[in-house]
Amino acid sequence: MRSPVPVAPPPVLDADQLQVVQHDRGVLRVLAGPGTGKTTTLVEAVAHRVLEREIPVGQHLLLTFSRPAAGQLRDRLTARLQRTISEPVARTFHSYAYGLVRRAAVLAGDVPPRLLSGSEQDVTLRELLAGRLADGTDEWPVALSAAVQTQAFADELRDLLMRAIERDVWPDRLAELGQQHGRRDWVVAADILQEYFDVTSLQAPGAFDAAELIQRASWELQQNPELLQAERAKRRRIFVDEYQDTDPAQVELLKLVAGSADELVLIGDPDQAIYAFRGAEQSAMADIDLHFGSLAGTVRTERRGQLEFSAPVETVTLPTCWRSGPALLDASRRVSSRLAGSSRHRKLRPAPDRPPGRVTAAVFGSASHEAAYLASLLRRAHAEDGVPWSQMAVLVRSAGPAADTLRRGLAAADVPVGQPVQGALTDDPVVAHLLDLLLCVADPKSVTADDA
Repeated sequence: MRSPVPVAPPPVLDADQLQVVQHDRGVLRVLAGPGTGKTTTLVEAVAHRVLEREIPVGQHLLLTFSRPAAGQLRDRLTARLQRTISEPVARTFHSYAYGLVRRAAVLAGDVPPRLLSGSEQDVTLRELLAGRLADGTDEWPVALSAAVQTQAFADELRDLLMRAIERDVWPDRLAELGQQHGRRDWVVAADILQEYFDVTSLQAPGAFDAAELIQRASWELQQNPELLQAERAKRRRIFVDEYQDTDPAQVELLKLVAGSADELVLIGDPDQAIYAFRGAEQSAMADIDLHFGSLAGTVRTERRGQLEFSAPVETVTLPTCWRSGPALLDASRRVSSRLAGSSRHRKLRPAPDRPPGRVTAAVFGSASHEAAYLASLLRRAHAEDGVPWSQMAVLVRSAGPAADTLRRGLAAADVPVGQPVQGALTDDPVVAHLLDLLLCVADPKSVTADDA
C-alpha cells in the first residue's frame, strides 16, 4: 500500500515573487540571492500557469543543473499540482539534450545514443597518452613531460578538451589557437582530441560525453528543421533554474529551443559560480540581454564599438531571504558588499519572525582538534537542546583527508555520520564490466563476439 501523497498548500509569496508568478510573455530575468525562494517561485509559476491559466503541463520545460535538483523540482511540482505527469517536466540540460539526440537517432534509424561517464573518458585518455609514450612520441613541452603519466595530468587534459568542445572549439580550431598563442600543449591536445573522437566512435558508436551531447543536440536541431519546429511547438513555456551555471553550449541550445517560445524565465544568482569548473560563464546573468534580447523584442545597436540595448530584458529581483535570520544575513551581506558588479540583488531583508541566528568563528591547530570541537557542539545540541541528528549538517570544502579525519572524529564520539552517494555506481568501468559478466551468466545466449 502506498502512502498518500501529501497535499502541498500554496506558499505565501511576497510581491516580488508574485510578479514572477504572474509574468505572462517574453523573456524575464530573475535575480535571486541565497535563500530568496527561487525554487518555490519557480514551482508556483508553473502551478499558476497550469491550474489558473489552464496551460497544458506538457508545454512547460524546467531546466536545471543536477539530477537531485531536477528530482526535487519534479516532486514539488507533482505534489503542488496533485496530478500524475506522463513526461518529466523538470530535467537537467544533459537529460534534455539526450532526449533530443535519441529522438533524432530513432527518426534516422541510427544507434540510440549513450552517455560516456567521466570514468570511461579518463580510461580512454590515459590509454591514448600511454600509447603515444609507448610509440616513442614525446611531443609535449619539456615542462610537462614528467607529468604526462600522472592521473592529475589526465584530469587536466580532459578538462581542457571538454571546455573546448563546450565553446565549439574542435581539433582544427584548437590547433590553430595553439599555433597563434605559442601553446604547444594546445596543439598536442588538439591531436589527442581528434584521436579521442576516432577511438570512441569505433569502440562505442553513438556514445557521447557530456560536452559533446549538448553540441550534438544543437546540431540535430539545426540539421533537422522538422525536429526543431516540433520541439518549439511543444516547449512554449521554458524556465531555467540556476541560470548562472550555464556554459556557452547550453546557452546556444536554449536559444534554439526558445526561439519562438511564449515565455522564457531565467532565474539565477550572479554571485554564485558553482559550476565554473565545468565551463560556466561568470557573466551569464549579465549576458542575458545579449543572447535573448531579440526574443524580448529589444533592439540591439552598436555604437562606438560597444553593444547597447534600447529595451533591456525585463528584470525582477527577489529581496526577501526566507532561510537566514537577521544575524546570519548581516554577516553574509558584509561579505557580499565587497563583491564587484551590480549590487541590487544583494540588498536582502530577512523574512518576518525569523530567529536571528548566530555566527561563531573558531581556529584550531589540527583537523583532529577541529573534529573534537564539532563533535562536542553536535552532541550538546542533541542532548541538551533536543535537536535531531537528521537536522544537523557539517559542510566541508572538499572531500579530502581533512574530511576523512572529521568523519572519523565524529564517529568516535558516537555522532552518526551519513554521506550522500556521489554519482551512480554503474558509472565505474570496473562495475560495468562486472555487470556485463553477470548478464552473460544470466543470459548466455545474449553474449556477442564483442562481449566475449
